[in-house]
Amino acid sequence: MMKFSRYILVLFCIGAFLSCNKTESPVDEEPKATFDRAALLQDWVELAVQPSFDRYVELLNKMSQASTAFADDPSNAHLLSLQSSWKEAYQAWQYVSMYDIGMAETIKLRNFTNIYPTDASLIEDHITSGDYNLELPSTYDAQGFPALDYILFASAADSDAIIARMSDANFKSYLMDLVARVTTLGTAVQQDWQSAYAQQFIANDGASGTASVDKLVNDFLFYYEKFLRAGKVGIPAGVFSGSPRSMAVEAPHSDQYSKQLLIDGLQAVRNFFSGRAVDGRQASKSLESYLDHRSANTTDAVDIAGAILSHWDRAESLLDQVDNSLRQQVESDNAKMLEIYDELQKAVVLLKVDMMQALNIQVDYVDADGD
Repeated sequence: MMKFSRYILVLFCIGAFLSCNKTESPVDEEPKATFDRAALLQDWVELAVQPSFDRYVELLNKMSQASTAFADDPSNAHLLSLQSSWKEAYQAWQYVSMYDIGMAETIKLRNFTNIYPTDASLIEDHITSGDYNLELPSTYDAQGFPALDYILFASAADSDAIIARMSDANFKSYLMDLVARVTTLGTAVQQDWQSAYAQQFIANDGASGTASVDKLVNDFLFYYEKFLRAGKVGIPAGVFSGSPRSMAVEAPHSDQYSKQLLIDGLQAVRNFFSGRAVDGRQASKSLESYLDHRSANTTDAVDIAGAILSHWDRAESLLDQVDNSLRQQVESDNAKMLEIYDELQKAVVLLKVDMMQALNIQVDYVDADGD
């Protein structure tokens, strides 16, 4: 009887051991129905990145031509043409800014193109001395679209004052150098995406780590959190400083386009997320469809994409209620800016936590603003 009891005890222990060591399917395992990440990367290149940079460079060249015409004949008509082409190129920039990968990352495209507020004092020093090097990081905030905003609009109430400055050879040279610099940088990145790099990007479709999907999703998330949510709205509204900073809005000197640039920035984010090209074409694969696929193949399916889009819908609705000049909006009724920020922030939580967990992608940057 004792031997039999021992035998039963041994069987029980073996059974308990095997039961405890059963391997559960990991939560972050790829769903059984696989998602074609290579096709996703192909769509990103051909319908998101390449056409956006093509359009951007096309409008940069238009701005370059307008700047030459203005330099040759500083008239009111040519000034208006240059200001208009600057606005169009600046809007197109919003659709490529998030693609900080490849050559764009290497040459610090975003830093040399759109750091604001611009440093008016440094710009004036450069003009006065005629001595500057726009390749230095120390000149980030004295070039790009924000510097052109200052050059072309600081005396917007008196266009004759801007035209008069063109008689100053240093002023004219600085204006032309700013336009040439932003055009050269944008063209270099466009050409990079038309080279072998595009195929290398598509081929790098591994499941994790440094794979192209992981990298670009992180770039998208970083752009949304730091440059759209914080840069365009949170910082001017005083979310991080405790008091509003109206001149920290994008394009404060032209004073009528900051809202439009925010609208374009948010539209660019939505386009990338949902797979819509700048020319209206719809991709077969997108971040939204990838997220829907992962959500549908879990035991607890949640419409994460739908929740994200609903917050963006709300933010766009709130944008309809604010002034075209976000500077004036901050100064007159900052509460509306804070409402927009809140909606954008709600999407951050879904993107940074729920989406990244669902896609099994690690956030690869450090968050230092307490979000």
